[in-house]
Amino acid sequence: MRKPLFLLLALAAFTASPLAQSQTKMRPEETEVWKPVPLVVTPGATDSAPPSDAIILFNGKNEDEWVSAQDHTPARWIVHDGVLTVNKAAGNIETRRTFRDYQLHIEWRIPKDITGSGQARGNSGVFLASTGPGDAGYELQVLDSYHNSTYVNGQAGSIYKQSPPLVNPAHKPGQWQTYDVIWTAPRFNPDGSLKSSACITVFFNGVLVQNHFQLRGQTLYIGMPFYKPYDRAPIKLQAHGDPSQPISFRNIWVRELK
Repeated sequence: MRKPLFLLLALAAFTASPLAQSQTKMRPEETEVWKPVPLVVTPGATDSAPPSDAIILFNGKNEDEWVSAQDHTPARWIVHDGVLTVNKAAGNIETRRTFRDYQLHIEWRIPKDITGSGQARGNSGVFLASTGPGDAGYELQVLDSYHNSTYVNGQAGSIYKQSPPLVNPAHKPGQWQTYDVIWTAPRFNPDGSLKSSACITVFFNGVLVQNHFQLRGQTLYIGMPFYKPYDRAPIKLQAHGDPSQPISFRNIWVRELK
């Protein structure tokens, strides 16, 4: 098939350009990068198992990696049969360690006999950065979203009050659910002004629900988002005050991203 005249002219112009001529003179070695060699990491036996460089935040045995978000005393949630269950009377808990950018894996379960509706049905949250007591920070919502109607930027998989999930892949109550998160913390200038926004990518039960979403600031129940300068922060789990039965977590691990 004969090429159109304009394609031939474009090809001739490119091959005659200085860029094309310099490309043909290059050696393959000039675009090869050999160092630094990436660190070898052994993956887990399954996609949900922690790789060799992960920090285990809950090992099914104790709460050693967690403290009360209110006063930093030892966490007082309930550990039983490898599961961490919310103690609503004890309040939110957060990690002893602080983080900046990371990959997080966390599994959660709504009780099979859950009651209530809307936001009063298995409500909790994963705060990717806890910037103070209570619910200060950046929340990835946890909720029973299996045939449970509520505002879409407050259902499971949402960045609370900012970004609804792209789809709703929620399992029914009683089944374990999974969040896999890539969190890039916000950066601030020396004067405290925002340099770059926080970004988040979330897979919910293996399905992409947040695609590199740029947060507009901290997640608030009332009011508009805003940024407050911080450097590193704990990860926080919410003990929500709704009257429904408390939810549970397991298999929590994190990989710091350099």
